[in-house]
Amino acid sequence: MTIRVLLVEDQNLVRLGICSLLELTDDITVVAQLSDGCDVNSVCAQYHPDIILLDIRMPKTDGLSVLSNMARADIACPVLILTTFDEHDLVLKCIKLGAKGYLRKDVSLESLISAIRCIINGELWIQPAITEQVQNHDLIAGANVVNQLFETLTSKETQILRLIAAGYSNNEIAGALHNSDGTIRNTVSTILAKLNVRDRTRAVITAMEHGLI
Repeated sequence: MTIRVLLVEDQNLVRLGICSLLELTDDITVVAQLSDGCDVNSVCAQYHPDIILLDIRMPKTDGLSVLSNMARADIACPVLILTTFDEHDLVLKCIKLGAKGYLRKDVSLESLISAIRCIINGELWIQPAITEQVQNHDLIAGANVVNQLFETLTSKETQILRLIAAGYSNNEIAGALHNSDGTIRNTVSTILAKLNVRDRTRAVITAMEHGLI
């Protein structure tokens, strides 16, 4: 199956560079490119991309507005945010609005392709280096809340939560930790219950907000 990508990036050289790199991969094709987010909904309806690579900062319609517009139009195409280190607050807001992951624009082609495939498979992709920057940013909701949440998680649960944030499926986590699929599923359920969230995405958001990962 060929993965159809919509690339939304206002910087011409960056956009052309990403497009050229993706075209080196046999099963990924860029079906459309935009320099602004204003036409994302209409282009999605025309080209039916499997994933959107979305810049956060654009001159007319930025990434946050794109995600909000997609939600209002009930467009479910997964979004991978392209970012730089000075955009932590916007990154977290994008995740809250439904983006499935984010990574730096200067990552390797291998990392970009891994992120795309991970998200296409229904998982999250949270680049560890950026996560460290986010957790040290002033979005953290306060030390008392951090401690309360952190104390409810065991070291193994925290480890599994980090793997979830890195985009690993339950099956992959089971293999990495030498546990059964059932054990990991049960542990993930426990993590969701302890963080009082309904799904893996909300668990990662909560963990990022409170500096757990």
